Amino acid sequence: MTKHNLKIGLFGIGLDTYWPQFDGLEARLNGYVSDVEKRLSSFGAEVLNLGLVDNAEKAFNAGHDFRKGDVDVIFLYVTTYALSSTVLPVVRRAKVPVIILNLAPQKAIDYKNFNQQNDRTKMTGEWLAFCSACPVPEIANVFKRSGIQFQQVTGVLEDEKIWTEIAEWVEASKVANVMSHNTLGLMGNYYSGMLDIYTDVTLQCAVFGNHIEIIEPDELSYSCGRRV
Repeated sequence: MTKHNLKIGLFGIGLDTYWPQFDGLEARLNGYVSDVEKRLSSFGAEVLNLGLVDNAEKAFNAGHDFRKGDVDVIFLYVTTYALSSTVLPVVRRAKVPVIILNLAPQKAIDYKNFNQQNDRTKMTGEWLAFCSACPVPEIANVFKRSGIQFQQVTGVLEDEKIWTEIAEWVEASKVANVMSHNTLGLMGNYYSGMLDIYTDVTLQCAVFGNHIEIIEPDELSYSCGRRV
């Protein structure tokens, strides 16, 4: 079969009404999404990064883009507060496993400098850059009500332990991707009565997406004999 490498879909979420109010916030969050893209790419996967999805229209378009891009898994990076209506259309249309990245940019706000700003707008913008956890319960609630299974990684963007966990999800996705494109040989018949080893071939293909070639022992021995 043609080799199909793992393709990851990545998008961040935000709220477009914030950008005119808080100078530099959108660029800062896009920078975080780019950092995540680089780390995911370093794990040997192709990444389709759609950047920040910050309104419903972009969400619908993103769902179509991921479908057209044939992604195998989606990493949803929650950069700041965002409406769940900017998330559901993406995931619902893509119909692939989704992993929520609930990652703060740093361990804590620099409150010493924060409290010295004396500008409520700048202080709010700084707070918004750290409130990635705010919409996660809302998103989880909507996914659960919509019957969408998801996983979640929570921590700090610069923490290497978090990236070890994310790398494990990427590896698991690679295994699922390989399984969905491989061919298994099923040779011979089961001994009558051994109920514990009977295999449902249809279920195997339905779950893993692979192909099963049913062959007889004499076919295999004949092929091996010809090679010798």
